[in-house]
Amino acid sequence: MNLFGKKSYFSLEGGEKERTKRSDKKRQKAEPSIPDGMWIKCNTCKAIIYKKEVTEYKLCPNCDAHFRMSPSERIAITCDEGTWVELDAKMRPKNPMNYPDYEQVIEKAQKKAGILEGVVTGRCKICGQDTVLAMMDSHFIMGSMGSVVGEKVTRAVEYATENRLPIIIFTTSGGARMQEGIISLMQMAKVAEALGRHDEAGLLYVAVLTDPTTGGVTASFAMLGDIILSEPKALIGFAGQRVIQGTIHQKLPEGFQRAEFQLEHGFVDRIVHREKLREELGKILLLHKEG
Repeated sequence: MNLFGKKSYFSLEGGEKERTKRSDKKRQKAEPSIPDGMWIKCNTCKAIIYKKEVTEYKLCPNCDAHFRMSPSERIAITCDEGTWVELDAKMRPKNPMNYPDYEQVIEKAQKKAGILEGVVTGRCKICGQDTVLAMMDSHFIMGSMGSVVGEKVTRAVEYATENRLPIIIFTTSGGARMQEGIISLMQMAKVAEALGRHDEAGLLYVAVLTDPTTGGVTASFAMLGDIILSEPKALIGFAGQRVIQGTIHQKLPEGFQRAEFQLEHGFVDRIVHREKLREELGKILLLHKEG
């Protein structure tokens, strides 16, 4: 009620809230509306980049850093059009160690990456040359190596051996998948053994190291290639820098886990820019073609 005994339809507090709402609306209209996902940040040069400036090769237009790619993106820039045939496409992981909530972790990773597991394998042509491809995906639990990853890579190698084809493996991984315990570690030996039989058959294996390639993958099949290529500035190593430094109690060289350092010290045969990688792989396949 107001001073005149009549019902009041507003108060000072309510009027203040109304004015605040009107001010907020005006401010919202004045600010530009930017849709989500239009900009990305380069982790190398820290520049904010308009997404449409990034080409199919996923390169930073400011510093030429190589962004991480999905298997579907790699297929598009690597394989001859219309030649890709996927292998073991429906293979799914289980929970062999009954790890709590592992099923939910897998389901979330599948939705994020758009694939069923952390590697995609198949057969294709590159510059007219037949080959088998295996491509790991860092978007799927950081490309960690579980039982299905190891099984799919092993089957791809065995398919290549049986059909007398070369195999190319694009590696990217944070290491073994802890939710699968010892079963995950067993994949290192299993894939290495399959590659050994492939080598005994006189067939070619090309490893392409991408950012990051670490842990058990580095300790096994990533470093077993007849030819080891790498993308520029890729992180390549086993344990993290702080772990190594804390173990040996010595200061480590600057950039010692980057592709350029690995090339200088003989662990990598060549660093190849992503725009030239398809042509480079085509030449390698042609030079090693049987007959």
